[in-house]
Amino acid sequence: MSQSASNHESRTSLADYRTALTTRAARRPAVAAVLARLPIAMIGISALLYVQRETGSFAVAGLVSAGSLVGVSVGAVVQGRLIDRFGPTRPLLAVALLLAMAMAALVTAIESHAATPVLVALGALTGLSEPMVGSASRALWGRLLPPGGARNAAFSYEAISMEVFFILGPGVAGLLVMAPWAGTGLVLGVALQVTGAVLFALSPAVRAWGPSAESHGSLLGALASPGMRTLALAALGFGVVIGFVEVAVPASATEAGQASVGGLLLSAWSLSSVAFGVAYSLRPWPRRLGLRLPVLLGGFGALVALLAWPSSLWGLALMMLLAGALITPQSTAHSTAIEVVAPAGTAAEAFGWVLTAVTLGLAAGQSVSGYVVEHAGPGAAFLAASVAGLLLALVVWLLRGTVRSSESAPVPELVNA
Repeated sequence: MSQSASNHESRTSLADYRTALTTRAARRPAVAAVLARLPIAMIGISALLYVQRETGSFAVAGLVSAGSLVGVSVGAVVQGRLIDRFGPTRPLLAVALLLAMAMAALVTAIESHAATPVLVALGALTGLSEPMVGSASRALWGRLLPPGGARNAAFSYEAISMEVFFILGPGVAGLLVMAPWAGTGLVLGVALQVTGAVLFALSPAVRAWGPSAESHGSLLGALASPGMRTLALAALGFGVVIGFVEVAVPASATEAGQASVGGLLLSAWSLSSVAFGVAYSLRPWPRRLGLRLPVLLGGFGALVALLAWPSSLWGLALMMLLAGALITPQSTAHSTAIEVVAPAGTAAEAFGWVLTAVTLGLAAGQSVSGYVVEHAGPGAAFLAASVAGLLLALVVWLLRGTVRSSESAPVPELVNA
């Protein structure tokens, strides 16, 4: 095993978290990244509730939400490639301005009860222009910290913080939709996101990140690496399983006559995800990344099968806590694997592909889960999620040999910390 691979498979300690988060050059971009990413989950739900409130239709609201997801899927890759090529400052400032304009247009269209295709198109534009601060932040750690425990801790922090944001976002959105104006949550979320993106883009460590000197001749970009394609497949499977569950859990609550509990049940596995994510980062297993991806995905699929067993919502909540334990470890493994499999100069784009794969998996899982719930019930959807996760884990296991250090792996120029 190469020295690079060994570094990525080393253990992380609590001291490594302290080292990463107290690195002087990282302080300003880390705080700005929190502002930019905090409303990620809040914006989507706020938009969904706002559109439904104004149009009276969940169908229209769902279409606008789907359009936004498509936009995010495309924007994650396009912005990632631009960030790798030109550095983050110019692309992030440009999309922050575009997001502010797109959101103003969307709010105007919603308030004027514009036609559904117009709302969907503007929803897609807002998704496309969502600043990919997460991609840039994750890639920035590779420039601020040398390979080893502190860098791995930084990647774990990125995954754990995102889980926290996804716990807080829906609750905040639910409260703000009750404000005198239903669009309050949407506008506040976008304001935070734009502010955070601008502050991140203008921080000294980010401005020092100039254009890449690496070759970008391949149209495939980061996906030119076989290991990167395997990682994207693992991320797709992760999204598929979650997509199934995100539909089946609220359906279970509705079936039990307590529809309002559905959101709380989904929060349960985020709570265990955060708690177990920290513990897992201290002693990750399996040690080899090539095995870690399929084992974590397969374990996740197996645990999700347990959700079909309980006959009460209390039992379902307990099983959600158990299944959620493998969410953050997978996100961390995806982030760490990028260091190993992404071609030189494509770190931000590679993370964009991971986000896109997860998003597409979510959309596919939710779509199929809705059909299964309608025709066979939530229990069958949980079992279908498990089968899908296990099958995709098997494919990733067969491709495990592609997840290895590349000779072209970048050795970033570290910013003075």
